[in-house]
Amino acid sequence: MDAEPISVHLLAILSWASEEPLRAGGIVGLTVVLGYALTRAFKSDPLSHIPIVGPKSYVGSYIYALKHAVRMQPAIREGYLKYGGRPFRIPTLYGWQVVLASPDLLKEVGRAPDDSLSFFEAANQDFKLEHTMAHRSHHTHLHVPVIQNRLTRNLARLFTDIREEIVAAFNDGLGLQGNDWKAIPAHDMAANVVARTSNRVFVGLPYCRDPEYIDLCIRFTLDIAKAAITIKLFPKILSPLVARYLTNAHNNLQHAHKLLGPMIEERLRLEAELGDEWTEKPNDLLSWCIDESKGIERTPYEIARRILVINFAAIHTSSNNFCQALFNIAAYPSYVPALREEVSRIVTAEGWTKAAMGKMVKLESFLAETMRLEGLNILTMQRKAMHDITLSDGTFVPVGTVVAVAADVRHLDPALHGDEPETFDPWRFLKHDGPSPADGVEGEEGEDKVQNRVVSVNEDWLVFGYGRHACPGRFFVVNELKAMLAHVLVTYDVKLMDDARGERPASFVLGASRAANQTAKVMFRKRAD
Repeated sequence: MDAEPISVHLLAILSWASEEPLRAGGIVGLTVVLGYALTRAFKSDPLSHIPIVGPKSYVGSYIYALKHAVRMQPAIREGYLKYGGRPFRIPTLYGWQVVLASPDLLKEVGRAPDDSLSFFEAANQDFKLEHTMAHRSHHTHLHVPVIQNRLTRNLARLFTDIREEIVAAFNDGLGLQGNDWKAIPAHDMAANVVARTSNRVFVGLPYCRDPEYIDLCIRFTLDIAKAAITIKLFPKILSPLVARYLTNAHNNLQHAHKLLGPMIEERLRLEAELGDEWTEKPNDLLSWCIDESKGIERTPYEIARRILVINFAAIHTSSNNFCQALFNIAAYPSYVPALREEVSRIVTAEGWTKAAMGKMVKLESFLAETMRLEGLNILTMQRKAMHDITLSDGTFVPVGTVVAVAADVRHLDPALHGDEPETFDPWRFLKHDGPSPADGVEGEEGEDKVQNRVVSVNEDWLVFGYGRHACPGRFFVVNELKAMLAHVLVTYDVKLMDDARGERPASFVLGASRAANQTAKVMFRKRAD
């Protein structure tokens, strides 16, 4: 569940603009002014050998950067088509963005070790993690193997808890009465349900239902991005002071320790006293993090911080994807009967289990198509060169350069994903094995299968990254999303607001990031039993 840096900044700016429009406008304006000064870096250009999208002159490059600061997508597509898969660069307000597009280079970046092309240093550069999360959470990654191994292995055993929390979170969040329709702010509802469901697995009851804790988990991601934007406006030497006194980063970490610290202390005490004889030890991610913690990491403060880091990576991506899928359910009602029939049939036969989720292939195709078209990241796989590197195609990447992969253009390539790739087709990823009734073949009908599982990682499917840093929590995320969508389909009727005139709420796009509409509402009604 590694968070992609650029997408979170967009969510933070949208949140900031709604809460503090004058402050947000001032920050963005100051960023543009400082960006102009920083473009002096273009004069001494160590990347002159890499082709440019847009004008080559200093002034022209900056004007182009201003033009595409809001929407970088057309510039990326232009470079992708113009240079035929070769690396290219796009001017931004802070310097050049190097974009990779070919499958070979994509695989090369995905395989590269962190001492050559570092995911963590790219994220640190964007989020100032050494100040917003503190250095130990930045440089140690014990939660990654915990998520890859123990969380993934325990999904089937935890699914009853996941299902229970989904039902409770929707009941509490929607507050429906009778058969009346009710307008619900989609994004806020999605964030709350995802935060509660995820934290049922992360820290268990009662904390996953504590409004103060859930609000902290949701707010933390946005506060980190806001803090990073603020820190970048000051000289580097002032970063520690700015982080502590002008942002919420330090307060959020202290708040997490205050809320979770007593429980963590109690678990550490029982672990020390009972060891393997602690038969009632909770089976949750907090316990697994305690098991793996050593030395200075094994303190209540550090463990509480670790849980916030995991929430940082999990909540904004899942809530955005769920919100986008919910908009599609509301906007395309003709597809709902087939989805609802599949969910009802499989749940009747299998119950609400992880195995049942795996058999919902129409729902999986629907989710995959949503993520293909409305995924968070137009660019993905950001990596920072830790030393001078020459890629396999001969491209020289100087130390300090951040490269990224053009995800969106690959997801919209008709050669990879079929005809009309910009049109929403919920069955795009289905294939039918065996005869269908239309074939006139006697005997058992064939069955639908999904061509490309959402959790897959390959050069044509980049929603969860690729290679060494492909999202370790993707199996949890996809099962959580499918369980939430399945619950909505069989429990509620959903439709667009009357004033939407049948139009799906448009996503917000800023630079190389995309986010679900933050203000749109959808109508919910309890289905008749």
